[in-house]
Amino acid sequence: MIRSFRHKGVETFYRTGATSGIQAKHGKRLRLQLARLDVARGPNDMAAPGWRLHPLKGRLADHWAVWIDSRWRLTFAFQNGDAVLVDYRGYH
Repeated sequence: MIRSFRHKGVETFYRTGATSGIQAKHGKRLRLQLARLDVARGPNDMAAPGWRLHPLKGRLADHWAVWIDSRWRLTFAFQNGDAVLVDYRGYH
C-alpha cells in the first residue's frame, strides 16, 4: 500500500486522476505504475517489462526507481512492506 508521497502532483493524480501536477503524457504509464505500487510488498514487485526497475545511490540509497520515459522516473522506498516517499523526478 502507498503510505506517503513526496510529490503533491503525483499524490493528487493518484487520488483524483487530475493531471495538473504531472505531465499529462505520463498519465497512462503513471496510473499503471501507481496501481502496481499500491499492491507491491517490495521493490521486486515493480519489475515489470520496460519499467527498468533500479536501486538509487547516494543520498537516496534506500530508494528505487522505475522509468516513466527517458527523462522521468517514479521513485519510492519501502517500509514494513508499504511504499513510502513516492516521488516524480525529472533527470538530465
